Amino acid sequence: MPGVIQCLKTRVKRTPWLKRVVLVSMRMLDALSWKLRLDSLVRYAGFFRDWRRFRHAGGTAAVLDFYPCLFDNTASTRIDSQYFHQAVWAFGLIRQSGAAQHVDIASEASFVGVLTTITRVVFVDIRPLFLRIPNYLGVGASATSLPFAAASVPSLSCLHVIEHIGLDRYGDPIDPAGPEKACAEIVRVLAEGGNAFVSLPIGRPRVSFNAHRVFSATEVLALFTGLQLHRMALVDATGEFQPEALPHSVDIRDSAGGLDYGLGLFWFTKPAKQ
Repeated sequence: MPGVIQCLKTRVKRTPWLKRVVLVSMRMLDALSWKLRLDSLVRYAGFFRDWRRFRHAGGTAAVLDFYPCLFDNTASTRIDSQYFHQAVWAFGLIRQSGAAQHVDIASEASFVGVLTTITRVVFVDIRPLFLRIPNYLGVGASATSLPFAAASVPSLSCLHVIEHIGLDRYGDPIDPAGPEKACAEIVRVLAEGGNAFVSLPIGRPRVSFNAHRVFSATEVLALFTGLQLHRMALVDATGEFQPEALPHSVDIRDSAGGLDYGLGLFWFTKPAKQ
């Protein structure tokens, strides 16, 4: 069967008209499956209405080149508030630190790309990303076994990652102790006086298999025993950014508006040995 599928793929790629048919079919279906709602068919009706209006206005758009984007016509620009605020928070602090080289562990690729404009970046992920751009090196490795010597990394980030480790969401091995192992590795490799910028979901502690885990803020501090918390920020359950937060007073309840968890942003440092 794999051989048959590969043969079909090859034929599709080599036949321009067939490739167009397959691609337009995938795009049409994807527009529905990406975010299935009761109003999906209504939005498709609007799509065809707009297409006819475009043609009547003198435009040309062939059916086989359709690329429906049904959910982008919104009253305001949408963002994922947690990813947006964590990127702004971490980028600003890394820039202020003046780090000559920075290690990122599996954070969002676009954040890592922007970091390369201000410092050399080593990007570590079990799904390695190899790019030919300045100031960038991609490395394939696990967060639970980082390829760095002890106390050798002066600047490090790991944003919205640790909560996923060990749940097989991204192809990593099942491991209930995945977060503990990853945090221990961050503590191990961070240099004395170094900075670690970390974010994790904060709320009612739980495992939402196999998407992520949610931690209490005090649990996060325990995970990074050996480091000192320099500062904490928070994206609350409604998506609002709070530049200052106290771990022992953070309280995000399931009954709060918006999501049932927030995002804790932790700036850790490693004290020098006495």
